[in-house]
Amino acid sequence: MHNGSPQKKSHAIYPGSFDPPTNGHLDVIARSASIFTTVTVAVVVNPQKRSPLFTLDEREDMLRRCTSAHSNVRVAHFRGLLADYVKEIDADVIVKGLRVVSDFENEMAFAHMNRSLSNVDTMFLMSDSAYSFVSSSLIKEVYLQGGDIAKYVPDVVLEYMHHKRQAQGRI
Repeated sequence: MHNGSPQKKSHAIYPGSFDPPTNGHLDVIARSASIFTTVTVAVVVNPQKRSPLFTLDEREDMLRRCTSAHSNVRVAHFRGLLADYVKEIDADVIVKGLRVVSDFENEMAFAHMNRSLSNVDTMFLMSDSAYSFVSSSLIKEVYLQGGDIAKYVPDVVLEYMHHKRQAQGRI
């Protein structure tokens, strides 16, 4: 029954490289899962990001394990334009997390382009202040230099980081 009000958005997509997933990412996922009926966490295969630390399969596995408590979250990956993938999976909204003002400046152009190409809006969620400085790049750098990242990533990611460092001979 339609009463003249806009329909509730039910399927969100949260795209990212997630190399590796952080507690900041998981916070955005959990908050999105409480708002939307379905959330697709989509690992972007980005040819411009050179030599990711984790393979696509590893990133998807980490995300599946980290989001298993949310029955309405699914993990997938895509190549190409986000706007095309949004149409393919029939998503209603794109979710992006913002840590700092410069994130908004960078994401605004993408949001406009995606709306132009797919007619889907982008919703921005501010990161929890505890994670406003945490990025996957920073996590990798700190960890590979011997720093403690345990409070910034879930245990499953920390396990993956340990295995990756051992495989690279950086013990």
